Amino acid sequence: MSNDKKGDGILLFAVLGGMFLAMLDQTIVGTALPRIVAELGGGTLYTWAVTAYLLTSTVTVPLYGRLSDQHGRKPLLLIGMVVFLIGSALCGAAQDMTQLIVFRALQGLGAGALMPLSLALVMEMFPPASGGARVQGAIGAVMGLTYLAGPFLGGIFTDQASWRWAFYVNVPIGVVLVAIIVLRLPYRPGTGGGRPDYAGIAVFTLAVTSLLLGLTEKGLDGHTWTDAAVAGPILLALALLAVFVAVERRAASPIMPLELFANRSYTLVNLTSFVTAFSMYAGVVFLPRYFQEALGASATASGLRIYPLTLGMAAGSVLMGALMSKSGRYKPWLLVSPFLLAAGALLCLNLSVDSAGVAVALWMLPLGLGMGPMLSGLTVAAQQSVEPRHLGTASANLTFFRQIGGSVALAIGGTLYSAEFAASVPVAGEAAAHASAAALVVPSLGVTGAVIALVALAALPDRRLTRPGAPARPQESAVEAGFAS
Repeated sequence: MSNDKKGDGILLFAVLGGMFLAMLDQTIVGTALPRIVAELGGGTLYTWAVTAYLLTSTVTVPLYGRLSDQHGRKPLLLIGMVVFLIGSALCGAAQDMTQLIVFRALQGLGAGALMPLSLALVMEMFPPASGGARVQGAIGAVMGLTYLAGPFLGGIFTDQASWRWAFYVNVPIGVVLVAIIVLRLPYRPGTGGGRPDYAGIAVFTLAVTSLLLGLTEKGLDGHTWTDAAVAGPILLALALLAVFVAVERRAASPIMPLELFANRSYTLVNLTSFVTAFSMYAGVVFLPRYFQEALGASATASGLRIYPLTLGMAAGSVLMGALMSKSGRYKPWLLVSPFLLAAGALLCLNLSVDSAGVAVALWMLPLGLGMGPMLSGLTVAAQQSVEPRHLGTASANLTFFRQIGGSVALAIGGTLYSAEFAASVPVAGEAAAHASAAALVVPSLGVTGAVIALVALAALPDRRLTRPGAPARPQESAVEAGFAS
């Protein structure tokens, strides 16, 4: 291997490593939370240890993406990584739940940079048209494997050492990654920008925060959609969204350029990212709940039982990368995914307390194989739909809409789950009622996401992969322009 290739490999390791740590911290805390609450107290604040991280990381994703387009990726990535590592160290040292929640929010402020900037940097380093589609497939595999590794590592650290190591482990790894980025990643200036869009940033932050707060409250037992704690924040978010659109139309340097949504491909890809999160969260959230509540598995054991799903996601993403690299296209392969998602979700209609482990594993496999291409293929499709100067914004918004879609899916799924459980438990008992609820929620969310994704992908223009900055073919440009008009 040449020195250049070794250097690229080391840099790719650092970029993907940062992304892996950020995604890992979305899942690693779940298995450790019972022990954390037992040691720190504050049981009423249980869910906020997860919500605080999700909230700040989701809000900052589009901001980092846009700012990196304007001011260069390297400084924004380093800022995000340093803030993430400081937050991680403080989380490990937390002495009560309030401290932990504050430090988790700080950790999320840094984590918001790692996913979108990693995606944008890999696109620049390894263009899909030059064989980089395989690397994009590897990125999707990394994303899938975090759902496998997070619960397992959280259980291992908690049982064998201390829950604090679920946070401390980020620090030595992160320091190495920061050093590699400082030494190896060249600085490329961005497009520049005028006065920062302070009004847009403020309104956007308030809108997304209100939406996630309302959806989080809905996910708690006992809350209905019409409760003030749920409806109030969601309605406020919708009102703020209208204000945000008005602000961005007038901003000289908007934090989220609205003209991008006049691009047919860009809009359809983000819609697909939003709805396929329904299918993904149906599997990675409600299937472990089925294993624990209906079958009595421990949190760590449920993380192991979901391996067929997460391994399917990794395999599907790698296969998607190979197919894109060989064919130079992404649409034909993306169109296969909704059928796999729907098939896997529908098979989960058979979930019961008596379901054989091998059968459930086989039902999860097509769900994972269908989700994998959505992780890598949609990334390529989003990045190919915009000019290079908007690469960070495109990568960030794809991640943003996936995370918002996941939050909506959890709120809807939680409502369906609670209603089905309450209706079934008097007749069937708790274990069977949990199985019945899972057998309703996983297919409902999975098929809904798959069907809408299929419609959106069918309308997606079929384009060949191009290098960043290469002009689209004339007929492709005409299709895009037609949508804008």
